[in-house]
Amino acid sequence: MSLVVSQDGSQRAFERVRQQSQHSLEAHHSPDLFHGQHELVKAVSGPMATKERAAYKAVTEAREQLEHVQTGPQNAGDEPKTHRPSHPPKAAMRLEQAAHALAAASREPERLAQQRQQIKAHIRGLGHDYHCVDLERGGRRNGQRIASDIQGHTEHIRTIAQHEGLSQSCVERIEKAERVVPKMRATIELVSGYGRHQVAQLDVTPPVSFAMHAKLIPSYYLDRIAQTRTVHDSEPLRALAERLRISLFEPGGVLSALRPETQDHLHDEAKRLAAVFQRSSANVEGRNGYLSLRSHQLRGLDLPRKRECFTAMHNFFLPRPDGTTAAERFFGQKPRSRFAAILASVELVPAPLSPPRKA
Repeated sequence: MSLVVSQDGSQRAFERVRQQSQHSLEAHHSPDLFHGQHELVKAVSGPMATKERAAYKAVTEAREQLEHVQTGPQNAGDEPKTHRPSHPPKAAMRLEQAAHALAAASREPERLAQQRQQIKAHIRGLGHDYHCVDLERGGRRNGQRIASDIQGHTEHIRTIAQHEGLSQSCVERIEKAERVVPKMRATIELVSGYGRHQVAQLDVTPPVSFAMHAKLIPSYYLDRIAQTRTVHDSEPLRALAERLRISLFEPGGVLSALRPETQDHLHDEAKRLAAVFQRSSANVEGRNGYLSLRSHQLRGLDLPRKRECFTAMHNFFLPRPDGTTAAERFFGQKPRSRFAAILASVELVPAPLSPPRKA
């Protein structure tokens, strides 16, 4: 299948197709955590590292200047043989100034290192806060609280950038990262609403529904996060998840009176709903990076439009042996024809008029 579109207005046509496809599928754009953190790293961490290297260089120069004053030859004409007590010798003044300059330069790298550590902690704090479950207590978190915490980290980073006098481009990168925060909040609210809708369809009692939202689904979410951590860091998460589940199924628990088949079904649903929230697409970014390194320039894939067309074909047209496409597996239903959507969105060039026949 091939679709020829004129070069004039092709980019606008593709953008209309993308927007209408997103609208027709009612798909929410979930932001990637990597992009927000990456913008902040480029905005602040890089320039601060440059300033820290310059500060260490200034310390070296100040130390060399002090050694030169201490060991350098003294001109006999510099100092008079007799001087008044209120006027110290020039050599002593130069030595004192060099010592003060070295002390002031030595404090700057330590101050900048502390600032960089604070920036690093706030950038990591974005990843720690962007979870639909509290990793310390196991309770669910709402989108407003998450957005407030993330905004607090970006405000601290902005304050440090302004205090250090970073360039305007650095401030613009911080603003670009801040524009993702409303989408993060909307993603958490969408996931919460989807979970409530799915649990409501299970036809369970209100206590069981509350237990699913408050403990069972968060416990399996903690297990998912523990799989991405080291053995030492994953132990508290696994222990917290086990405590949340044990309290539900022990004698007298909310789910202990249910039949084993019902309990197994609730376990499966909780695992599925815990995997709905995806805050990062590291596998997609890794695939893009590998293709960019190995294949794009060799196969003509360095053109953005060509890559986007191939991605659309892979997601909507290439089926697995079971007959399903990637888009159908992702959305849980068969999407409407992409070819029909393109034809409805792109203004095809009319056929040229036939030249008049000669008599």
